[in-house]
Amino acid sequence: MFTLIFPHIDPVLVQIGPFGIRWYALAYIAGIVLGWWWCKRLLAKPPHIMTPEAFDDFVLWATLGIVLGGRTGYVLFYRPDFYFPHPLEALKVWQGGMSFHGGMLGTTLAIVLFAWRHKIKLLALSDIVACGVPFGLFFGRIANFINGELWGRVTDVPWGMIFPTGGPLPRHPSQLYQASLEGVALFLVLFVIERSGARARPGQVTGAFLIGYGTARSIGELFRQPDAFLGFLIGGLTMGQLLSLPMIVIGACLVLYARRRREPA
Repeated sequence: MFTLIFPHIDPVLVQIGPFGIRWYALAYIAGIVLGWWWCKRLLAKPPHIMTPEAFDDFVLWATLGIVLGGRTGYVLFYRPDFYFPHPLEALKVWQGGMSFHGGMLGTTLAIVLFAWRHKIKLLALSDIVACGVPFGLFFGRIANFINGELWGRVTDVPWGMIFPTGGPLPRHPSQLYQASLEGVALFLVLFVIERSGARARPGQVTGAFLIGYGTARSIGELFRQPDAFLGFLIGGLTMGQLLSLPMIVIGACLVLYARRRREPA
């Protein structure tokens, strides 16, 4: 059977003594910087909720929300049985373990606090931020592929790939599927929605993001191998799917709320 062999890529790009620059860290940086650039471009267009320069201050808030929320989410959602008896292990972020849903909650808290402090409309700010998130999702999944982690389920498709830590059987390169769905496809959907004037009714873009990501993640999880320490959960669903279902529901409610407003904001 024809299969592809995972191309060995060193997860460390540059090693200088005890310090190394990892592809995963560069993925976070690239996602934040490109998302920052894209959001500032959108802020230069009406409706003007804040100056592009003022958004620079928010980036620090968002970065803290991503890192702290992502790590906390991983500890609570995926490995509480391990980290609760060993709380200091949660500080070892260099050993890996981040959760998008936790990072999203951390970023949401950053949006709420920043909007309150600077008297900015909450949903208007979240609409802007949502447009920049797919950059981080794309690069994050590419980094997962480079690391040879979070591979897919066993398959017989021609592009099935044998991963170093995935056993002898070919598997779906689900990281690339998710990069395409959560990164490229979601960005294009939000691009079209934003260009249609959806930001005039705050909440529509945020709702579309929640629906789009929740759907893309749920589809991607059909090909991704569940974490060994969790396996399949209620009804054969994975943790990623269970955490994405509330996103879809909340997103639909936000879209309905925004569309039923009498006047565009």
